[in-house]
Amino acid sequence: MQIEETELPGVVIITPKRFGDDRGWFSETWNGSAMATAGLDLRFVQDNHSMSATVGTLRGLHYQAPPRAQDKLVRCTAGLIFDVAVDFRRGSPTFGRWIGVELSPENGRQLLVPKGFLHGFVTRAPHTEVQYKCTDVYAPDCDGGVRWDDPEIGIDWGLTGSPVLSGKDAVAPFLRDVVSPFEWVQA
Repeated sequence: MQIEETELPGVVIITPKRFGDDRGWFSETWNGSAMATAGLDLRFVQDNHSMSATVGTLRGLHYQAPPRAQDKLVRCTAGLIFDVAVDFRRGSPTFGRWIGVELSPENGRQLLVPKGFLHGFVTRAPHTEVQYKCTDVYAPDCDGGVRWDDPEIGIDWGLTGSPVLSGKDAVAPFLRDVVSPFEWVQA
């Protein structure tokens, strides 16, 4: 597997190797012992799978607070997404900064979004499917979000019109109105 650091410490792009023949290809998308050797020692306990029918469906920016905070390993298995992570750790030198990566079945890339980061994505193809592994189960009482269009964060989602949003995402608070439950700890 290829592991690529991003400008946000802890957020990495993982591209598994593909082995192909005349039938197609095979890829090992996660190997716990290989990742632990690479410094990514994670124990996933829940897999999620979403399908968005419409181009421009935007899901985010979400987080799950302690004690049920989640690391997420995100991949796109049909269609195309622009996947985003935002540093949400109080005191971090990169607080409020974001990175975005295109994920598709063709490029096979995955984005690891650690605890302490907001996560969201927008679909760029119809009938897009996203699958992600989580290190903790969903806990509604720990669920939170920040507005997708917060000017303080300034994400360029590449939208040509208004996104398709959930009711919850449409009324999420601005960054300035949320006290992050995550604190940056200098390594």
